[in-house]
Amino acid sequence: MSATENRAGARHVVVIGGGIAGLSAAHRLLERGARVTVLEASDRVGGKLLPGEIAGVRVDLGAESMLARRPEAVALAREVGLADSLQAPATATASLWTRGVLRPLPKGHVMGVPGTASALSGVLSEEGVRRIQRERELPRTEVGDDVAVGEYVAERLGREVVDRLVEPMLGGVYAGDAYRISMRSAVPQLFQAARTHDSLTEAVREMQEKAVAAPQTGPVFMGLHGGVGTLPLAVAESVAARGGDIQLKTTADRLDRTPDGWEVLVGNDPLRADAVILAVPAPEAARLLSTVSPGAAAELRAVEYASMALVTLAYDRADVTLPGGSGFLVPPVDGHTIKASTFASQKWGWLADEDPNVVVLRTSLGRYGETEILEHEDADLVSVSRGDLREATGLDATPLETRVTRWHDGLPQYPVGHHARVARVREHIAGLSGLAVCGAAYDGVGIPACIASANAAVDQLDGDLGGARELTAHPVQSLHGGAGE
Repeated sequence: MSATENRAGARHVVVIGGGIAGLSAAHRLLERGARVTVLEASDRVGGKLLPGEIAGVRVDLGAESMLARRPEAVALAREVGLADSLQAPATATASLWTRGVLRPLPKGHVMGVPGTASALSGVLSEEGVRRIQRERELPRTEVGDDVAVGEYVAERLGREVVDRLVEPMLGGVYAGDAYRISMRSAVPQLFQAARTHDSLTEAVREMQEKAVAAPQTGPVFMGLHGGVGTLPLAVAESVAARGGDIQLKTTADRLDRTPDGWEVLVGNDPLRADAVILAVPAPEAARLLSTVSPGAAAELRAVEYASMALVTLAYDRADVTLPGGSGFLVPPVDGHTIKASTFASQKWGWLADEDPNVVVLRTSLGRYGETEILEHEDADLVSVSRGDLREATGLDATPLETRVTRWHDGLPQYPVGHHARVARVREHIAGLSGLAVCGAAYDGVGIPACIASANAAVDQLDGDLGGARELTAHPVQSLHGGAGE
């Protein structure tokens, strides 16, 4: 008897969205005995995780690493047969391109917030260093229910710390504006420190001391041989092998309640389900919720996104001499166009092994509010990337091949009050039994955070559907309460 026949009497759950969150939800649901249909509007699965190729070498054209200090992504990779593909970076040493020089990224910081002024000479001005040294003399700064990271850090340590350290660090994760980003949602450990300490630098030093006293084993980040873009493909294969139905180029046009569950309209065809998980970006979730939960839809329509572009460049190794390390970050205040560069062939051993004669680099461009950069032609983005790389590293060779990948509205923004908005969304849909949401718009934009939100959505359905046997036959590790990436 086939897996599909085995599940014929099981609860049917429709997952709308085939990114890593939707696929993770489908995988977990199948482990618990549900019958699952995944609807993906595009022609592929994976969302922002996109495998590709340049100069005959496999590369990631989207996210290229995953936080390993959270267990969700690494655990999922192992569950779908990628245990042997997990690989730590060959080097985790990064630089900061600031004031015209590549400088080692200072140690002893939390998302760019230093615990001491030592080793910041050259990165900060003399006055900037003195400002940090005087921080303990300042009166306590109250943060209330939430505060912008940049606003709080600038008040305690000065704008220079924000502009030259915090901004490039946060920009690498959110492509956002540090003076808008919520400290509570984006850097929760700093938010807790701000609530419980009079001195920010003292709090950061305390965090570092605790980390040294009880060091975590293993790498901070992990990749996969062949690229992180192979993860959603492996999850999709696992879903299909277990009888899950993944439908590409299939748009959910409408979502309605029925007396005994839900109905998803696909074109003119109604698809009936006991439960639905929305694993799509906020605007699409808002569209689908507009009739069944206008309040949740209104909240989700207010979520803003940042767009960005990745430029991938392949060079003949004989033409390239790079500084050591995995790449560098760029403070926007210095006026350069790129916001970061990854020396991919130095960062990932597997990539260097693909073709020893090819060196792959990546640059990223675009931040919140900078949509005009993405309107340029591919050749222009390549040209400006090469110009910045030349100025930063001296690299003046002609690439063997280049690729430009645009991510329009790729990263949701977490402004002050984001946690409250997410709480209101969930409050609005709490009364709609059999409906859950997950993805990057809620509790974190990183791969582990998206997987955790998918796990939580499935757990919610367990409760909504009364813990039915079909949804609890094969428990999977419950993953809650981790710090956001």
